[in-house]
Amino acid sequence: MTSRPVSGLVLQRDVGVDVVWDLARAGSSRAAPRRPDGLGESRAVAAIMLKCRSAWGKLAPFARGAATLQRQNVTRTGLTNGRTTARVPAAHMATWPAGGGQNHLYVLLVGATCVGGAIYAYRTVKGDQRRYQERIAEISSRPHRRAKEATAGLHAEPPAQEVVATAVAESEAPVDPPSEEPDARSAAPSETTQPPQDEPAAEEAPAETLAEEAAGRDSAQPSPALPWHAPYLLIGGGTASFAAARSIRARDPGARVLIVTDEADLPYMRPPLSKELWFSDDPAVTDTLRFKQWNGKERSIYFQPSSFYITPEELSNAENGGVAVLTSKKVVHMDVRGNKVKLDDDAEISYDKCLIATGGVPRNLQVLDRAGDEVKSRTTLFRKIDDFRSLDKVSRNIKSITVIGGGFLGSELACALGRRSQDSGLEVIQMFPEKGNMGKVLPEYLSNWTTEKVKTEGVKVISEALVKSVTCKDDQLEIKLKDGRLVKTDHIVAAVGLEPNVDLAKSAGLEVDSDFGGYRVNAELQARSNIWVAGDAACFYDIRLGRRRVEHHDHAVVSGRLAGENMTGANKPYWHQSMFWSDLGPDVGYEAIGIVDSSLPTVGVFAKATAKDTPKAATEKSGTGIRSESETEDVASSAAAPPTPAPAVAAPKDDYGKGVVFYLRDKVVVGIILWNVFNRMPIARKIIKDGEEHADLNEVAKLFNIHED
Repeated sequence: MTSRPVSGLVLQRDVGVDVVWDLARAGSSRAAPRRPDGLGESRAVAAIMLKCRSAWGKLAPFARGAATLQRQNVTRTGLTNGRTTARVPAAHMATWPAGGGQNHLYVLLVGATCVGGAIYAYRTVKGDQRRYQERIAEISSRPHRRAKEATAGLHAEPPAQEVVATAVAESEAPVDPPSEEPDARSAAPSETTQPPQDEPAAEEAPAETLAEEAAGRDSAQPSPALPWHAPYLLIGGGTASFAAARSIRARDPGARVLIVTDEADLPYMRPPLSKELWFSDDPAVTDTLRFKQWNGKERSIYFQPSSFYITPEELSNAENGGVAVLTSKKVVHMDVRGNKVKLDDDAEISYDKCLIATGGVPRNLQVLDRAGDEVKSRTTLFRKIDDFRSLDKVSRNIKSITVIGGGFLGSELACALGRRSQDSGLEVIQMFPEKGNMGKVLPEYLSNWTTEKVKTEGVKVISEALVKSVTCKDDQLEIKLKDGRLVKTDHIVAAVGLEPNVDLAKSAGLEVDSDFGGYRVNAELQARSNIWVAGDAACFYDIRLGRRRVEHHDHAVVSGRLAGENMTGANKPYWHQSMFWSDLGPDVGYEAIGIVDSSLPTVGVFAKATAKDTPKAATEKSGTGIRSESETEDVASSAAAPPTPAPAVAAPKDDYGKGVVFYLRDKVVVGIILWNVFNRMPIARKIIKDGEEHADLNEVAKLFNIHED
């Protein structure tokens, strides 16, 4: 302390602060136990010092005023007595007669501060010691508690106390931004519960603070079963997502890929749902989802068994990466700036690169949307595995079923159900507004011929049918057409098209094409710098045919594969001309490529079909039931006609057993249908890619060898 003489008195300054410091140090040394990490004592002392300094800051004006008054009183007394006080050996405070009230108040305030600081220090240190002892006791009891849980056969979930301890440890450690260290917080809970043997236990925070921190983490992060970050996030569990995942892993073997799907199933192919599965003779086909292809080989509808994937819990720590599928979860919001998505359970997952492959949802008729609940309960919008199982069960327990729609899906389902009706007596009705089956795709003469083929499968076809209303009466559905016709049935299958699923467009700020629907993407299938779109939901620019959107299996395979490559840095444009196919039973099938629209001029070249010109024979030759998987790997080196072409053979009247149909725009071939002609798709792709005018398309048709026996 410092002192100086004033009129014969020596005043000691900051007496209150020095006393408080001494009390704090003495009380801390007596009461505070030595903690393993040395943090308890230092923090308690620091807290006391801060409290006392704050109190002294408020009392300082009183102290300065009292000291000034004392100096004035001493000076006045010396002048009155005519002498000067020499020196007083010790400092004295002012007496009661002169300014005694202010000095007395000063003493009381300083004393109260000292007593309060001492009490606060004592209570803080004692409370800290009590929490420390509870922490040591809890850690000591863990082995016994775990042994007891193991004996009872319980799952080894971390107790609530261990979660609290983990939260404390995380709060004490430096925290890096998630984007910089994606794996720092992905360790399993068992790795963070126990502190290292060489390090002291972490200090425990107050219970209220821990509860608030835990509540904040629960609201901001997914449940422990979900990965909070995925380097490659694929939204949608269909063909495009699976193709992208396989492509990513091929180019980046250590990649960690997460597929999020709102379905309960692993990725599967959709074409067999309306084709081969209906022709299976296995009564348990709805459970096994295995079927025989036209070539007689059996396979599953799933692309890969469950053993191919890793669990979402394993994804973050998978040393060699892997593909995980998060089922029954839907992405409802997308934050493109924060690189994260929100699920329907409010969990959030961040990503480095993202693919949107949400596909589409079945379109419905407005009259069915406006109908009552009883009508809706007897209506199927066919798209998923659950729809197949439901329709299979319904078709075995009713007498009549009506398929509304004459396109690919409607015609396939009508033929499949018609084939089953031959044994069960089920009445199958198909109605559509066109004049014949697939009237929007096939030229009229071929559409009419196809309609007759569908009728031979046991289907009652009602063409030029526009539905006016649907009601339920006498336990049956009554479909009233605009021309007055009335159709009674037990169940309706609506197969009238697909709407691309663009629910994320608004939250993500992505552009939706006003003409074709779907997300607009560039030539590399990019919607943003780190967001790609593939499959039915992608509206891409075709360098030959302009902007398009395609809803077929082969496009999903190829676009998904290309998007996966570009997500790993390939930067390849989408130049592929995807194909699609449809089978109307085992004897009639076709493959198509490009723009096939019946409103375009067409040229058809046909020949007499043979026993090998069927889908069944084609798959036996190629060795696969999904023809596009083998066709897309082949490349036609040239489109030159054979040196000695076979002479053209005129097809019998109204006999379109096999042939080629060319679709023209400005005299250039923009689309081709191979009718019962298989394994020739690379040639068709080459013709469209060349984009040349052809004087005689009969000569071009010879490239497909349709006249060979």
